[in-house]
Amino acid sequence: MASSERSALLTYRLCGGSGEEERGRERARGRAAAAAAPRKLPTFLGVVVPTLLSMFSVVLFLRLGGYGVDYTTGQMMSFSSVFAVMFNGCTGIMAGSNMSGDLKRPSYSIPRGTISAVLFTYLVYNLLAFLMCATCNRTLLQKDYGFLRDISIFPPLVTVGIYAATLSAAMSNLIGASRILYALARDDLFGRALVLAKKTSASGNPVMAVILSWLVVQLVLFSGKLNTIAGVVTTFFLLVYATVNLACLALEWASAPNFRPTFRYFTWHTCLLGIAGCCVMMFLISPVSASASLGFLLLLLLALHYLSPSSTWGYISQALIFHQVRKYLLMLDVRKDHVKFWRPQMLLMVQNPRGSARLIDFVNDLKKSGLYVLGHVELQDLDMLPSDPLQPQQDSWLSLVDKLNVKAFVSLTLAPSVRHGVRQLLFTSGLGGMRPNTLVLGFYDDAAPQDGLARHPAFTSSREEVPLGFPPLRAPAAPKLLSAREYVGIVADALKMLRNVLLARQLESLDKAWELRRAASPPPTIHVWPVNLLRPDSARYADTCSLFLLQMACVLNMARAWRRARLRLFLCVEAGAMPRAQEEKLRQLLKDLRIQAQIQLVPWDAVTRLHWQTRQGPPGGPAPGGAVEEEEDGAVNFPANATQVSDEYVCAANKLVLEQSPAPAVRFLYLPRPPANTSLYPLYLHQLELLTRGLGPTVLVHGVSAVTSTQL
Repeated sequence: MASSERSALLTYRLCGGSGEEERGRERARGRAAAAAAPRKLPTFLGVVVPTLLSMFSVVLFLRLGGYGVDYTTGQMMSFSSVFAVMFNGCTGIMAGSNMSGDLKRPSYSIPRGTISAVLFTYLVYNLLAFLMCATCNRTLLQKDYGFLRDISIFPPLVTVGIYAATLSAAMSNLIGASRILYALARDDLFGRALVLAKKTSASGNPVMAVILSWLVVQLVLFSGKLNTIAGVVTTFFLLVYATVNLACLALEWASAPNFRPTFRYFTWHTCLLGIAGCCVMMFLISPVSASASLGFLLLLLLALHYLSPSSTWGYISQALIFHQVRKYLLMLDVRKDHVKFWRPQMLLMVQNPRGSARLIDFVNDLKKSGLYVLGHVELQDLDMLPSDPLQPQQDSWLSLVDKLNVKAFVSLTLAPSVRHGVRQLLFTSGLGGMRPNTLVLGFYDDAAPQDGLARHPAFTSSREEVPLGFPPLRAPAAPKLLSAREYVGIVADALKMLRNVLLARQLESLDKAWELRRAASPPPTIHVWPVNLLRPDSARYADTCSLFLLQMACVLNMARAWRRARLRLFLCVEAGAMPRAQEEKLRQLLKDLRIQAQIQLVPWDAVTRLHWQTRQGPPGGPAPGGAVEEEEDGAVNFPANATQVSDEYVCAANKLVLEQSPAPAVRFLYLPRPPANTSLYPLYLHQLELLTRGLGPTVLVHGVSAVTSTQL
């Protein structure tokens, strides 16, 4: 008899306020005006303050008196155990939000109805406590949980009230939970795990969701101990309220313009206070249950992250990231840049991704946690078009970035020529202190483009088709979009803008996966030639360009995919030039820069003998006609009278590079500066083509900024 009375009273305590709460919400719904479009955002706003009111009312009630012994179990009650039972009588705050889809004006009804119900329940609870204290002694209250029937004017009314309140609260929670389950299933947030909950009746009622929710409740009730169930339920309710407060806090801190709460007393301070209060009470009730519930929440978040499809209703994480990125970009002051913390920030120009997949992947290894932008120029005139043609292409480029798994941004532009488009991107790409400092171009030659995208592992390993947003590759006989002079002009423009330049040739033939498979024995090598092969009289290893070339090779070697590769640095020496002293000087430089590389001496007297300066005068002597250009830092550039550099010499330099065995995975060569005379651009490009012919994957590098430091 005592057990049944205890169960009935605890049921009353668990659910007693829910009937009044439901009637309060019905009154709020009855006052709803004409139908308006439902808004999901304000449904949270009626939860923050009610949560605090509920917790305050329960804590105040419990703190007014001491605790006794539960006569049914013989255990001493405490604040946490009584709170776990009493708090269930203040739940139902989320009932309105759970059924927001059924309300005409959720933004109006939920805050007013919820707060009204909480205040009404608060008054009823306190009035009932006052009347009991005024009519019953302490012993009766502590020793008889069914005393209300004994002191009531009409005892059956108490039993009817208990059953009515229990059924009302149970139906409210069951319907609310089933609506949430149905919404999760309908949006496929957990994949096919909730496919049964999608089934509805002919009238649209989620019957299967209701049945599944009822089965879960029955499984919990098998524990047979209402006090235990009350503690678990309270923990989960507090966790729900904490996450709702966290959602409101995130929306407030994200500073999104569309977040305009209609509740006039809303502030982020109440959100933070609600989160702290819920978390503290969870661990006060039961540290084990609180830890388990947090672990369960983490599992749900992981399942949501990996199983849910892409949604169209927006992500709060994106708003928070934007807010933080904007703040830190403003703090990134370009005036505080220092060479110690220099990193490559790449702008890779791509005409068609179908022919540049491996180049995109290679440059991703070169960026070293820096900015990486994929640039593309569309040759059209916006004045002659009805709309922007780049917007439909944006999704294809972003999908390509995701599929290739590269950390890059995409920047597309319209221009009358490729050269003008590259200028635009060099001027406008990036933001604040994050702007490209290095331009990467594919090499300009007559090789037929090949569709490397179709053969890329990212596409051949799955059933997904190659993105159809990219046009087919240019036919071998079709004209190119830019001339040789315009191509060299792009290089010259970048150097004038103080951007470093990389020209990549035959990178599509680089099979990085195969190179890594043979990394054990022998490991792949990276050949570095930090000398201007077209000017043997300027063979210096400590100028800005040579150090930048060495830095880029080292950055590639630091990438995870290239860590097993070995750097091999080639020191070109002539007879009588004290090669051992030069080698020791270069080795000391590498030691100061903390770069591990093997130095290999390469005699090149047979090559320099073919150079025009060696034939017409002593090495390093003045060129005929004074036609040698000088950089600002004193490094000798490509000669203006380029016609005097014979193809025989360039081919000999090419042969010298090619003879160094074993064949490397990639070569880094010094890129001479283009001549000032634009009429020599085609000849300049022709000599670069001869220099790199047949070398395999090769990167020509020209640096204009200091990038190495011995202070770290």
